[in-house]
Amino acid sequence: MSEAALIVLAEDEEHLAEGLLFNLEAEGYRTRHFGDGADALAWLLETQEAVGAILLDVMLPGRSGFEIVAALRERELYFPVLMLTARSHPQDVLEGLNAGADDYLAKPFDLEILLVRLKSMLRRARWSRPLSPTPPPKPSADTYAFNGREIRFDTLELAAPDRLTHLTLMEADLLRHFTDREGQIVSRKEILEQVWRLKEDTDTRAIDNFIVRLRRYIEDDPADPRHLVTVRGVGYRFLAKPQGMH
Repeated sequence: MSEAALIVLAEDEEHLAEGLLFNLEAEGYRTRHFGDGADALAWLLETQEAVGAILLDVMLPGRSGFEIVAALRERELYFPVLMLTARSHPQDVLEGLNAGADDYLAKPFDLEILLVRLKSMLRRARWSRPLSPTPPPKPSADTYAFNGREIRFDTLELAAPDRLTHLTLMEADLLRHFTDREGQIVSRKEILEQVWRLKEDTDTRAIDNFIVRLRRYIEDDPADPRHLVTVRGVGYRFLAKPQGMH
């Protein structure tokens, strides 16, 4: 029988942390809790344990959640991260996604939703791994293929000719939104409200940075995008077969 996944909780609100730890352990997970961001980061950078996922509060003493996830990604530690944000601060969501978080929940949140999000993240083994010729990847039931690439929405994977990239939930959601509207202009407002469930007046500059990441996955030359193009002043358009491409 395989060992239960280890969930690291970085949360300084003692009452909330106690409740989360109780419910996570009731679900069969192993847990480790930190109330200080600096302590959490120090342990995560040094641990030899297999971390299943991190539940990470944005506002922590010592080091913020943004600093923690950015430091982990800089060290190429791709533990799945679910950010816990204040409902009144939607900009936290965009900053967390840009830092490398996989998903977010706004406080107060429903425990069942947190557990579902957590189970989804635990399906990921690593952020990205080389595509091995043997054995071939299993066919996916929910896919979108273009230009020698295949987005596998059910397994959160993007297969390119020489690499298999594991997508975050937010990346997969945004790619699905674009592919469902192939050829149509998708505005920044639409991305905020329909994909990320944020208010229209949220600062949209973070979206541009997020698009840069997606272009690294899907473009032959990310500096000269042909599939995910900018519509100046409005938003973006996804093209499966750009003009001149066969």
